[in-house]
Amino acid sequence: MKICVLPGDGIGPEIMAQAVRVLKAVHPSLETEDALLGGCAVDAFGSPYPEPTRVLARKADAVLLGAVGGPRWDSKPRDLRPETGLLAIRKDLGLFANLRPALLYPELADSSTLKPEVVAGLDILIVRELTGDIYFGQPRGIETREIDGKRQRFGFNTMHYSEAEIVRIGRVAFDAARRRGRKLCSVDKMNVLETTQLWRDVMTELSGNYPDVMLTHMLVDNAAMQLVREPKQFDVIVTGNMFGDILSDEASMLTGSIGMLPSASLDESGKGLYEPSHGSAPDLAGRDLANPLATILSAAMLLRYTFSMQADAERIENAVRKVLAQGFRTADIYRPGTKKIGTRAMGDAVIAALDAR
Repeated sequence: MKICVLPGDGIGPEIMAQAVRVLKAVHPSLETEDALLGGCAVDAFGSPYPEPTRVLARKADAVLLGAVGGPRWDSKPRDLRPETGLLAIRKDLGLFANLRPALLYPELADSSTLKPEVVAGLDILIVRELTGDIYFGQPRGIETREIDGKRQRFGFNTMHYSEAEIVRIGRVAFDAARRRGRKLCSVDKMNVLETTQLWRDVMTELSGNYPDVMLTHMLVDNAAMQLVREPKQFDVIVTGNMFGDILSDEASMLTGSIGMLPSASLDESGKGLYEPSHGSAPDLAGRDLANPLATILSAAMLLRYTFSMQADAERIENAVRKVLAQGFRTADIYRPGTKKIGTRAMGDAVIAALDAR
């Protein structure tokens, strides 16, 4: 079992170090090899997804990623920005299905900005299509055009989905709903976008193969409102790349901190790239302040989805619950009366809790 480890930028190396320690504590025989992706790869290779990383990622059984990006690279041409490397590896490895759970641990109920009765027991899974939509559609760009008799800059992007792409992600979502509460909400904007009218049509047709799953539809603006108004009405949400990007970040804050949320991006055979849902937080880098739990929980998802090690994944998840029950908190989830600790100490606490009885 070989894992390609991509620490990335900002807090990435710090949180990744703790996730790898936890993985090795559970499975000492796991092979890991580091490579560069994002801004650090631009600095070292002149590319956010350099060839050595591409070769290693393709050979590995799974990929574990920290975070990429930072303001120091924002002024570079788009093809040299860290986020381009993230899009490139998703496309290169065929990682079309992004799974983002939003789970509120009982110990963190006071961390959410919503009333406890609104979010208590929250457990949502967002299934986001990851390799299509406006992020990858062509044509795209910024150019100068004559508009209303004036030469001015003009930006354009293209949204599109094929029927096959929608069916593929739809099956992942329906299968996930079958394993959970058998409720699936498909989110679109079919009242103004033909692309998402097709999305709704295909999801409706596909539902005939899943009579045991209740399918509903919701416009994206209403879905955004409902996530804040009554989030527990949802079980599994499936949507396209752009809407999924936005809604999953909104859902993450229902749990109190994006630093608690893992994610998995899977191909058709179960190979995956696993990463926390948060960004690189360069302002926290090197200060032992970052919360590593989302990355540690992403490592648990790696064991579950790529290696089918359900029991080992649950060991890690249970250890995280124990640590939270013991009152340990990093700065993002700290409340008076709990114990504030740093990144490394949180890794220590999870490892100690792995075999605690």
